[in-house]
Amino acid sequence: MGRRRMEEQWWKGELAADVHQTLRMKELKLPIYKAQSPQIGMRRYFIDLLTVLSNHFNLCPTARHLAIYLLDLFMDRYDIPVKQLHITSFACLLLASKFEEKEDKVPKLEHLNNLAYMCNVNVVLNKKDLLRMEMLLLESFNWNLCLPTPAHYIDYYLSVSIGENDLHNSWPITSLTKVKAFLEKYAYYFLDFSVQDHIFLHFHPSLIAAACVCASRTCMQISPAWTTQLELLTCYSWEHLAQCIEMMLIYYENDIKEASNIKNQVTIQHQEQEAVGNLSHRATTQVLFQQSSYHPLAQHSATLSQFQSPVQDLCSAYRDSLQAHRPSGLLAGSADSSLHSCTVLQASLRPSAQTLPIQVPTAVQVALGTETGHCVSTAYGSSYFSGHHYAAGCFDG
Repeated sequence: MGRRRMEEQWWKGELAADVHQTLRMKELKLPIYKAQSPQIGMRRYFIDLLTVLSNHFNLCPTARHLAIYLLDLFMDRYDIPVKQLHITSFACLLLASKFEEKEDKVPKLEHLNNLAYMCNVNVVLNKKDLLRMEMLLLESFNWNLCLPTPAHYIDYYLSVSIGENDLHNSWPITSLTKVKAFLEKYAYYFLDFSVQDHIFLHFHPSLIAAACVCASRTCMQISPAWTTQLELLTCYSWEHLAQCIEMMLIYYENDIKEASNIKNQVTIQHQEQEAVGNLSHRATTQVLFQQSSYHPLAQHSATLSQFQSPVQDLCSAYRDSLQAHRPSGLLAGSADSSLHSCTVLQASLRPSAQTLPIQVPTAVQVALGTETGHCVSTAYGSSYFSGHHYAAGCFDG
């Protein structure tokens, strides 16, 4: 029973206030961050790497934030080569997961190497190097990994983030559960945002967590922005949080602008692709279905050139030619002359069908002159023609 109570969410238990008070006392003894690492310019890369790794292994927010905090403090104390920074990052993640998670959720060495390869990290981890780095980290922190981060406070503060007397857009809140669920998403958004810039390390972790809740209420237009209940629980007034909240809202506005710009660029590209697709569809339809300018009988004799139907008119032309140019022997019923005339006529027709130069339509000439083979199938794929009953290989060379 005691073990089950220990695994419960502490902010919902009877000892929540005591645990919170203990965390607040421990954060007063946290090392001072000086932002003097020679590799501080690479900090954002390693923060993103730890975020990807922790998300892949479904680690809790406290493990992720503790791993980032351990890396920040260690980088701030030592000049570490880039290759060693990768090993240090993995070791920080392992220590944090061992401290905050259950044993079965601690990442395995094989899985770390596979994920590192997928993230294009040119480092192969081995057990010996990781154990050595873990020992170096533990000695650097005096074997004390109980280092409070904003993630350790956020759930406790969110438990009273919405009250019955709160207003949304100056109207009473009809569903506290739905509004609280949205506010939690905002709070964790600001919580993850706080690790992106090392300037937030100059604030106490509890203050950052309280500022995340207040900034979320501000973005959701919930009034008042900071209630008396939240002030009593966090021991922070609006004046204490103002500077941190202002920084968070500035980052939030910049993030919204960047997302809006990306959305506009995607919309413009989509419209351009649609316009190009419509033009290509129109040109393809014109090429495939326009009337051909090639006339098969254009190079025959004057008698044959006046006809348009190749089968019926060719028979009529043959009959007329026999009557118009029939020699005297044929009129007399000579079978040899008749056979000779038929042979001559067939001979005059066959070569023209074999050596006749094909006049390619102008639209096809332009298409073949400007694009290589498979141009349509490459640009649009086979699905583009599947709904129009076009042949997929109609432009193949």
